[in-house]
Amino acid sequence: ELGTLIAGPYAASVLAQFGADVIKIEAPEGGDPLRKWRKLHDGTSLWWYSQSRNKKSITLDLKSEQGRDIVRRLVQTADIVIENFRPGTLEKWGLGWEQLSQINPHLIMVRISGYGQSGPYSERPGFAAIAEAMGGLRHVTGYPDRPPVRAGVSIGDTLASLYGVIGALMAMHHLKSNDGKGQFIDVALYEAVFGVMESLIPEYSMFKHVRERSGAS
Repeated sequence: ELGTLIAGPYAASVLAQFGADVIKIEAPEGGDPLRKWRKLHDGTSLWWYSQSRNKKSITLDLKSEQGRDIVRRLVQTADIVIENFRPGTLEKWGLGWEQLSQINPHLIMVRISGYGQSGPYSERPGFAAIAEAMGGLRHVTGYPDRPPVRAGVSIGDTLASLYGVIGALMAMHHLKSNDGKGQFIDVALYEAVFGVMESLIPEYSMFKHVRERSGAS
């Protein structure tokens, strides 16, 4: 697991809960920021305890060649790499898909970002709040006579994480039943939100109907 906070680490936590041996790589300067988010117990976030159970953490400086070499050694025997850096960051460090898949042709790589690995917005930082708005979820959440509201949890990150896990499992099935080559899964936060928006687009396309907020009904 390469990455911090929610989307990438949550995807890894789902796999860990089902028995995967997850090695979480953290930066030496305090580790994952989630360790200090929200309510703390003995100096550590309760959220961290929940999301990081069943994982094994190690500290690596990915900005150093020594740290990157250790990642490459781990990749030699890894089934899946999960990351949620801004697109281009791992390539800059020599740890992108092209480089890692040469080390391990069977590797599956889950890449979660705000807007995907390519496209006009790909280099922008991605946040669940923006993805939920762009994907349409915020528009239909709340009461019709009031502004849109957030869901109360980082649902955009969670949805992207689950799509990443689904993609990884499908890639593993492909790996075992076809040519034995790995794949990378490109998950965008806003696309994950858009993917659960039911019939909003067909309704607008056919009838010009815009679904509105319906409150608690």
